[in-house]
Amino acid sequence: MSRLRGNPWATLVVLSLGYFMTLLDSTIVTIAIPSIIDSMHATLPQVLWALNSYIIAITVLLITAGRLGDRYGPRQVFVVGVLLFTVASLLCGLATVPGVLVAARVLQGAGAALLMPQSLTLIVASFPRERRGTALGVWGAVGGVASVLGPSLGGLLINLAGWRWIFLVNLPIGALVVLAGLTVMPDLRTGRRHLLDLPGVALASLALACFAYAVTNGADHHWGPLVWALLVAAGLFGTGFTVRQRHRQDGDPLVPFALLRIRGYTVTLGIAAAITGATFAITVLAALYFQSVLGLSAFWAGVILAPASAMSMLVALVAGRLADRIEGRFILLTGMVVQGAGILWTALLMSGPVHWTAFLAPMAVIGTGNGCSIAPRTTVAMRDVPQELTGAASGILETVRQLGAMVFTAGVVALVQGLRSVADGSGAAMRAATVLPIAALALGAVACLALPRERTEPAVRARPVPSD
Repeated sequence: MSRLRGNPWATLVVLSLGYFMTLLDSTIVTIAIPSIIDSMHATLPQVLWALNSYIIAITVLLITAGRLGDRYGPRQVFVVGVLLFTVASLLCGLATVPGVLVAARVLQGAGAALLMPQSLTLIVASFPRERRGTALGVWGAVGGVASVLGPSLGGLLINLAGWRWIFLVNLPIGALVVLAGLTVMPDLRTGRRHLLDLPGVALASLALACFAYAVTNGADHHWGPLVWALLVAAGLFGTGFTVRQRHRQDGDPLVPFALLRIRGYTVTLGIAAAITGATFAITVLAALYFQSVLGLSAFWAGVILAPASAMSMLVALVAGRLADRIEGRFILLTGMVVQGAGILWTALLMSGPVHWTAFLAPMAVIGTGNGCSIAPRTTVAMRDVPQELTGAASGILETVRQLGAMVFTAGVVALVQGLRSVADGSGAAMRAATVLPIAALALGAVACLALPRERTEPAVRARPVPSD
């Protein structure tokens, strides 16, 4: 395996496997909630924490993890992240009470946060610009499929072996990725020793933790005083973080403001949040509708969602290659329009009694649109980012995507709960809630118009220096 060290395509395979595990576990638990409740004799809020704690841990640590990669090297941080994620997966599979499961999921989230930004950094460093779209298409296809494959694969594993195997299946994959990461991936560093802003880390983590908790648990607390107090606290910590970063721009800030002056990067942050939020929102709505309204099992709900997974993977591969040849903003725009049309089609089917097979086609359309967006949103965002800032840029991009998923998922759940009392049953409330992901994609499509035209000449970048 050492003969493959430094091979960019071998590196891509390793990175894709690690990324696959982390995104799979962000959705796979949703389909297992009823089984975990029965097995542990737990309440729904307790088990929902197994889902939310993972997402919160990732969101809180991503920016810091990106900077850790700049400081210690992306390969080292990636391997540590995979190792922590794998050990935490074992603890999740062995958990017998909700508290242990939630704690293990926090560790899983920490491992995922460590490895996710390093994947993008290593791809950007390993591939020349003219092949980067193809590489990001492969990586994004794997990640995109993992995001929507969770319910399908989870339903299959639960029916065959029980809910614990949605976590234990990570063990052989994680062990392989750790071994391959140490022997295949190059040890690339920028040649500059970065300092970690510990007070900035604390302020950013507190701001993100308060915001994440408030958003993911707002409905459970009926958006009462505690939720609003946390949102105010998030704003105060965020303001303190911004002020500190402003005074550290000449040093080693966690968020280099130079990134925010790159129009393509800044605009794509909003577009990425809209796409990810819409994808998670419709996945949650569809899974709930298929099980609670149509009365299907977890397995069959996963089967209906499977076309979205398949089409995301296939289209992302093609879209990645196209992103090397034509402007990514046009592919992004097409993807969001197609995905929005698929969600609208799904909403129309929710308005009357139809056989579950009728949902297969709109799921495929949703997957097609999502697949169009996966690689271009990354290539457009990172196109003009200097090499020495890729770690920070990756961490910020992934943080914004996680926040998008969190906000829009909480939004559709809150809409369903709020509309249930005035709409004609849960089905009507879920249909009405689809307006949120459709609106997000519409705004993202409009934002594409603000993206700059791609330059024909590549930007000058600092080249990474292999460590001794």
